[in-house]
Amino acid sequence: MTSLSAKGSLIEGFDGIVCDLDGVVYRGHEAVPHAVESLLSALSAGILVVYATNNASRAPAEVSAHLAALGLPGPVSRVVTSAQAGARHVAHRCPPGARVLAVGGQGVTLALEEAGLVPVSAQSVSAQSVSAQSVSIQSVSAQSVSSRETRSAQPVVAVLQGYGVEVAWTDLAEVAYAVQAGALWVATNIDSTLPTDRGVAPGNGALVGAVRPAVSVDPVVVGKPHTPLYDLSVSVLGTEVGRTLAIGDRLDTDVMGATAAGMDSLFVFGGVHRWMDVAAADLTARPRYVATDLRSLHVAYAEPVQDLRDLSQWVCGEAKAWVSAPGDLVVSRAGTLNERLRAALKALWHAGDRGCPMDPRGGDGAALSDELDLAVAYRS
Repeated sequence: MTSLSAKGSLIEGFDGIVCDLDGVVYRGHEAVPHAVESLLSALSAGILVVYATNNASRAPAEVSAHLAALGLPGPVSRVVTSAQAGARHVAHRCPPGARVLAVGGQGVTLALEEAGLVPVSAQSVSAQSVSAQSVSIQSVSAQSVSSRETRSAQPVVAVLQGYGVEVAWTDLAEVAYAVQAGALWVATNIDSTLPTDRGVAPGNGALVGAVRPAVSVDPVVVGKPHTPLYDLSVSVLGTEVGRTLAIGDRLDTDVMGATAAGMDSLFVFGGVHRWMDVAAADLTARPRYVATDLRSLHVAYAEPVQDLRDLSQWVCGEAKAWVSAPGDLVVSRAGTLNERLRAALKALWHAGDRGCPMDPRGGDGAALSDELDLAVAYRS
């Protein structure tokens, strides 16, 4: 893991960044404040950046065009999706040219094609099933079916299921039928929600969850928090894991995935998870670094440390925080918001790990949480 010098900026400790997209770089069609200029500054400093997303609905070219429109130009190769990680996994398990049921957006289909596989739509599989039943009823001999038709009627050997705005019940039903017949089931991710410009919507995890009761197996998951997407991202960057920083707004995917892959993580507020989520996070879901936004990449990172005169207190820059005996959070008024957040989180985690009572919104916690929400809503 990377250690920071007292004077260096956070980003100086790394050679590459694996950056999440939804909730970190953009929210719907709009850029997250300070994200574009902060990432441009990192790129100009020679830091390599790939954008890794669990959202498999769009093709990398479409995502890259979206980034360019926001002011982040670059090659398509800088976008790494869970659909690509999923197609890579299927290609390792199945022969070239294998037929794979593709459920989700265009990104799923293109990823399978790039991996040398043959994507098949749910509508096509359903039509073939109806045709096969018709042929059986009419007792047509096998010799009357052309070799091309025979190949097209072969069952799918795997399923790659990702998010798509047009995924319907019929798609999910075909996933269940294929898995019941023995097909390998790969899910791009199991995010329960997806941030949009209108709010939080159900994610691919909700769609996978709709299929699971109908089958007897769990899918292989390649997206965050599982490591295949991070492994693919590091291979694209060409950096060492210990010199690569993962940035995200979700504890259960971005942070836990980075931890599992051996990477340091920077959690930025403003996405799915908020103050209470971070304060209550267990060890595997705690980020190495915490900030209100990506501007923190380019300033010296104030580390919270224990006050040697009182080990219950944590000091970060000018800020100080501790948890009182009844479990209420006490935070000094001094220091920046980021310094107070970091000191408060360390104090809460320290108390919780020792089995002491702690209430993230008790005492000064509620005011700190409200101040954070206000800062995120009106970033300047």
